[in-house]
Amino acid sequence: MRFMILVKADKNSEAGVLPDEKLLTEMGKFNEKLVKAGVMLAGEGLQPSSKGARVKFSGAKRTVIDGPFVETKELIAGYWLWQVKSREEAIEWVKRCPNPMKGESEIEIRQVFEAEDFGAEFTPEIRKQEERLRAQMGKKK
Repeated sequence: MRFMILVKADKNSEAGVLPDEKLLTEMGKFNEKLVKAGVMLAGEGLQPSSKGARVKFSGAKRTVIDGPFVETKELIAGYWLWQVKSREEAIEWVKRCPNPMKGESEIEIRQVFEAEDFGAEFTPEIRKQEERLRAQMGKKK
């Protein structure tokens, strides 16, 4: 099972305040444990929403909305992609994570859809296309 682990933003991360050396060291050690355990597939921090944009869809119309975005509690400061055996295992890993922010913080855990989750709508043709695209993405590393 794959899970997306979402580190929620706070006012400091949205202001572009970078983590200090202590937190970077703690996170580096935590990431090493994840990698050694075969859990971590990817992980990155994200720039503040002031450097981002959203694209709103309304039928065929597209509207670009530049950041920053006002609802800090709804924004993401970083993420991991993990491969674990269960939701409970993902929770246990998150509980071992250093606090990613100076004060209170929140990390959200979301399961990633797998091909078999889509049922019959995920036809053999679509499955082959998906496999081909994943293979092409893997070659870019």
